[in-house]
Order: sequence, then structure tokens, then C-alpha cells
Amino acid sequence: MFRPPLSWFACLALLGAPQAGAQAVAEPSAKPAAASTPVAKLGSDIQARTLKNGLTVIVWPDHDIPNVALANWFRVGSRNERPGITGLSHFFEHMMFNGAKKYGPGEFDRVMEANGGSNNAFTSEDVTVYLDWFPASALPLILDLEQDRLQSLSFDPKVIESERGVVYSERRSGVDNDNSGALQEQLQATAFVAHPYQIPVIGWPSDIESWRMEDLQQYFKTYYAPNNATLVLAGDLDPARVFEQVEATLGTIPAQPAPEPVRTKEPEQQGERRIVVKKLAQSPLLQVAYHGLAANDPDMETLELLGLILSHGDSSRLHRKLVDEARVAIRVRSSTAGGFDPSLVWFSVDLTPGGDLAKTEALLTAELARVVKDGVTDAELRKARNVALATFWRKLETNSGRSRELGNAATFRGDWKALFDAPSRYEQVTRDGVKALAARIFNPDHRTVGWLVPTTAPAAPASKESAR
Repeated sequence: MFRPPLSWFACLALLGAPQAGAQAVAEPSAKPAAASTPVAKLGSDIQARTLKNGLTVIVWPDHDIPNVALANWFRVGSRNERPGITGLSHFFEHMMFNGAKKYGPGEFDRVMEANGGSNNAFTSEDVTVYLDWFPASALPLILDLEQDRLQSLSFDPKVIESERGVVYSERRSGVDNDNSGALQEQLQATAFVAHPYQIPVIGWPSDIESWRMEDLQQYFKTYYAPNNATLVLAGDLDPARVFEQVEATLGTIPAQPAPEPVRTKEPEQQGERRIVVKKLAQSPLLQVAYHGLAANDPDMETLELLGLILSHGDSSRLHRKLVDEARVAIRVRSSTAGGFDPSLVWFSVDLTPGGDLAKTEALLTAELARVVKDGVTDAELRKARNVALATFWRKLETNSGRSRELGNAATFRGDWKALFDAPSRYEQVTRDGVKALAARIFNPDHRTVGWLVPTTAPAAPASKESAR
């Protein structure tokens, strides 16, 4: 089954959880959640339970169509890695589809697809999430598949070496041979000097080459424990029956000692940092990252609306200034990753061929300074709020969206009920709040600037491995 390489802007989706390796899949729609539906009523039939082994199970029943979406959220990502084992979280996203005790290599996909289902997964700095979509009648089989790979994952050396090669290939296509990805990786590693958010999700090359069997086995035992996961199911389900079936399958997997918490906090940045990457390219690239917020920060909705005002659509401030008026860029994007710890607020500008990086950076900086000085208008805030609310309700139109958003709220905000507070949080954002947050975030001493400068000849390969 194709699981595409990392796309860093997919990882840093503005209005959702950060992710990598996710593939768009057409899933059957559930009943649309109209904007006029009371939020409390919409989630009134959701039930949640924590099993004896620590697995949290959340069920959102909807009987309009006989389908189910399952999302199993593991609290493990590159944030939990260290030098020597970077990339292991993403590696297990691959290994989980490569055979276990009952269902051997290739059987997970084959059996699921033979029963009308499909699946995927993604990894981020904070989480690894496994997604299944299937007919409701197949739930017992799907739970059996999930139990098998969680309880008895195969560590076949040949499969490990094969997937090591696949991951390295993803790194070459998504970072080494992708100018935006290469610049982003260097920028992120520069913006963080202490916190493990500096580690790329795909992993550093030398670590990918040297993972050991004992590294893999210990990592899996530690982080793929039921007490480190939240299982969310949405669709044509009877919650009481679901709890019984999950208890009989995943509930039999023993808990493990809680993983060691990430205690490192990034120290305050005390001056602008700059990097220059020189690569064969047709056009320069500009990326600027400011230190931002954690997902559960009370100002996260304010930051989302600020991002929409700055870069969402052709009428956004940065598009009008850099693309339409100054004509120094062909595209401007911004994004933020809301994780367990404060991450980064990104701006990425694709310049025109032969474009002036210094001029473009000055225009971007001036536009952000204007927001700090003058704030935003009522019309801008109203439009951004409408976009955010429309996005919120649209995500809840499908079983897949519901399982994703419930899991996101339970994982990053600590309570699935926080999902239904989102509309009121958007409504409470004010112009004064946006201006104050802009001043807090867009501090020149807290930013890292990256330039990708085109060269006319390819650089020499860094290593024998990277030149393969």
C-alpha cells in the first residue's frame, strides 16, 4: 500500500494536528453537522471508557451509513527520540504494516481490503496515528488485526532492512532532493537548540543507517503500549458492544511502565538566527519561523485566525503584498504546529526566478510589523472566523473527520469534550487579542530566517549512502 513521503507543510497543517506521511483517501460521508446544530447536542451520544490496561476508548455513534472510521493515537513522535535513534517513530509507521504472528507480511492490507476496508497512518513530532475505514460488520476482524500487530509485531531482520531502505528513499525524495524540505529541516534544527523538536520526523541519515534491533524492540515496547494510546471509533456502532469487543481484544494487551516524559524546555531565543542553504534550484526560497504556542495554549485559536488573515487565499495580506503588488513571489504560505510543547509559526515564500531574497524578506517583515503596530480590521477578523468555523464543521461531516478531531482533542487538550468548545473559542477572539498575540509572536529576536540560494551546479554528495 502506498504511503507517500513526508510533506512538511502537510505536517504543519494550520487548522489541524501536525502530521507526516498521510494519504488522502475517499471515505464514505456521515451525516453533515450543520452549523445550526447545537454543539452540545452534536456530541451528546459520545461515550468514552478507559480499560484496565490504560487504553482509552472513545466511541461516536452515527447510524446513517453502515461504515466505521477508526483512529488509534499513540503519543509518540520525533519529540520522544534522541541522537542515535532519530526517525524510529516514523519507521514504526512502516513496520506496523509488515506482519505479525497471526497475519503475516502483507496480510494486514490484504485481509482488510478483502473485507471492504482501507487504511493509512501518519507520524508527526508528537504522535503516530493509525487509521482504518471499513464496513461496520467488519469491526471484529479489524480489532483482531489491530490486536495482532500490537501484541505480536514481527521483527524480521529482512523486513527491517527492506523498510530501512524505503525510509531512506523517502528521505531522499522529501528532504535531500526537495529544496523546500531541505531548507525547512535546517531551519527547524537551528530554531531549536535544546528541545527535541529540532529532530526531523524522517530522522537523520546516519541514524537511519544504524538503528539496531535492540533499539527497535525497546522503543516498540515502551511507546506502543495500550496505556500510551487513545482509540477513537466513529460510525454505525453500539458503544456498549464496542467496549466489549475492544476489551476482549486490545484490552488483553498488558500495560507497560509509562514512558519517560520529555522534560526539556526550549530556552528563550535571545537574538535572530540565520541560515543559508545553497542547492541546485530554479528559484530562491525564503522561510521564516517564530517560536509559537502549544496546542492547549488559550491563545491557539487567536493564532489560527491570525494565520488565516495573513496567508489564507488570494485576499490575504501576504498574498496581496508579495504576490499581487510587489510581484516578488509566486506563493506565500504560513502554518503552525500545535503540539505538546510550543512549536513554530512558519512563513514560506516561493520567489520568482532570479528573485531578490533581501527585498522579499524586508516586505514580509514589514507586513508582520504592520500587524503588530496597527492590528487587524473587523472585516478581516470576521472573515477568518468564518473560515475557521466552516473548516471546523466541515471536518465533522464524515466519520473519518470525527475520529480524527476527537482524537486530536483528547490527545492534545486532554479531553475529547474540548472539541466542542472550539466554536465558542473562535467567537471569543478579539481584535485586541490578535494584536497582542502578534506582538508576542513576531518578536524579531525570536525568529530564525532561512534562505535557499540557487546554485548553477549540483553539490557533491555528502556521503556514499546519500548518493545512492
